[in-house]
Amino acid sequence: MKYLINNTMPVRSKQILLTTITSSLLLLGCGSPTIISTPIENIDTIPLKNISLTETQLKNWNSSDLTIDTIPGMSVDRAYKELIKNKKGQTVIVGVIDSGVDIEHEDLDGVIWTNTKEIKGNGKDDDNNGYIDDIYGWNFLGDAEHENLEYTRIIRKLKPKYSGKTIGSIPESDRDEYQIYIQAKAEYEEEYQKAIGNKSQYEQIQQQAKISHDKIVKALGKEDYTKKELLTVKADTPEMQQHIAFLSQMFGFLENDEKIPDLLSNLEEGIEHFTDQLNYNLNLEFDGRAVVGDNIDDITDKNYGNNNVMGPDPKKKGIKHGTHVSGIIAAERNNGKGVNGIAKNVQIMAIRAVPNGDEYDKDIALAIRYAVDNGAKIINTSFGKYYATHPEWVREAIKYAGEKDVLIVNAAGNEGIDIDQKAVFPNDQDYNGTNEVSNNFITIGALNYEYGSNLVADFSNYGKNNVDAFAPGVKIWATTPSNSYEYLGGTSMAAPAASGVAALIRSYYPKLKASQVKQLLMDSGVSTSTSVIIGGTPTDTNTFTELSKSGKMINLYNALILADKMSK
Repeated sequence: MKYLINNTMPVRSKQILLTTITSSLLLLGCGSPTIISTPIENIDTIPLKNISLTETQLKNWNSSDLTIDTIPGMSVDRAYKELIKNKKGQTVIVGVIDSGVDIEHEDLDGVIWTNTKEIKGNGKDDDNNGYIDDIYGWNFLGDAEHENLEYTRIIRKLKPKYSGKTIGSIPESDRDEYQIYIQAKAEYEEEYQKAIGNKSQYEQIQQQAKISHDKIVKALGKEDYTKKELLTVKADTPEMQQHIAFLSQMFGFLENDEKIPDLLSNLEEGIEHFTDQLNYNLNLEFDGRAVVGDNIDDITDKNYGNNNVMGPDPKKKGIKHGTHVSGIIAAERNNGKGVNGIAKNVQIMAIRAVPNGDEYDKDIALAIRYAVDNGAKIINTSFGKYYATHPEWVREAIKYAGEKDVLIVNAAGNEGIDIDQKAVFPNDQDYNGTNEVSNNFITIGALNYEYGSNLVADFSNYGKNNVDAFAPGVKIWATTPSNSYEYLGGTSMAAPAASGVAALIRSYYPKLKASQVKQLLMDSGVSTSTSVIIGGTPTDTNTFTELSKSGKMINLYNALILADKMSK
């Protein structure tokens, strides 16, 4: 499941800025940067001030700097200006395991990895890597687009064995499996009823919003009216009073300059989301894997998928997530289009393995190995689930990546929960969840652009042991299919922000190992002792330093300073 919060899901995003503090000093040498500087620190001494971000600031906030821009980004622009400048680094391949990538996008086509060992279109496996014509990566999903959630698949598989039985009638050897079935069934039933209720509620709101909107449009003669303009409409009938009151309330769910047409669009997306849940994710009769043709329970059955990393839909609808993630990492910088990615010197290896629904462990394990074997030094995994049938396959792939010096940057998840208490997959934990199996796996939570009590995104998972650091993940502007751009949010957006920082470190300091890059990302971050709201519940708070292992926010400026010291 892709960790994305789109416009159908309200995300706390009020704007609070900070005042500036003393800037740092630096000197640049030849080759890799030689840095003499003061890290960004002591942000708790900065007074808060409530000022709204401009559209320009919002579109770039994840690259902004606390001490210069008074916006809690990752100090990317400052690092380029002061530390990197025109210095050349090595090219770093970043494997994006996701829903697919629009490799034709105007802001990505220049940064897409190309397999030079493969001859395009000849129908042969020229490089003998097991994948025919894998020019830009591989599509492990073939023509599949929609999938069940993992617990839906578990129920379908185990229902014939356990339906109607009690634990007392189950052999001792099957009781763990039976408990998983019962737990999955309970969660399924809860989510199924929620999806039905949410779909119905969205449809009712949409119906009323359309009726009221049409009346106001007729009265004002315009579609994009403001709330202030709405309140000027003469409420000369009880019906018109109701329309004005209803739409006035709806404006409360909109952000910045959004209008009622945006609300209608958001509602339509929400209805589509819950419809997909019912038709595919939670449909016990639906088998999305049938079109692929492999044995999903056999990790040695590798002859499946194809080289179409943009997927089967000519409209590219299903690859928004992976395209957005790729743009955050490496959209072409300073080309006058759309957005600047975090990192230059990057090639994006597109690996399609995440459907609309829960990914299969087999696909993820093979996707990680594919990325490693074909030269990726960083792998971004912006997806996850809470049930896994073959976690050992993914665990072994993570260890394999570690042995080959590849860093995996992972999204923490969007349920607003403590993942020290509930396992999320993939993870780098052993079977008992007590020890890390490798030191090349970093898990990232999501930050909001409001410094203070709302610093942590209200949807973001957290965990003192199992989340390593935080990065910007609310309302991130980046590439979407067919040369478009959108704001999206989620830990899915926070992970690629960290991947971009890691890519720059590996570009300028290639001798640093994956484990060292992980540690310096954690050690060099910016911290705060402020108390923050977690899970979106105002009464549930904790100190920011207690929400991750490092207690810090990823910061490129500081990371470059520490990398320079570590490399000597």
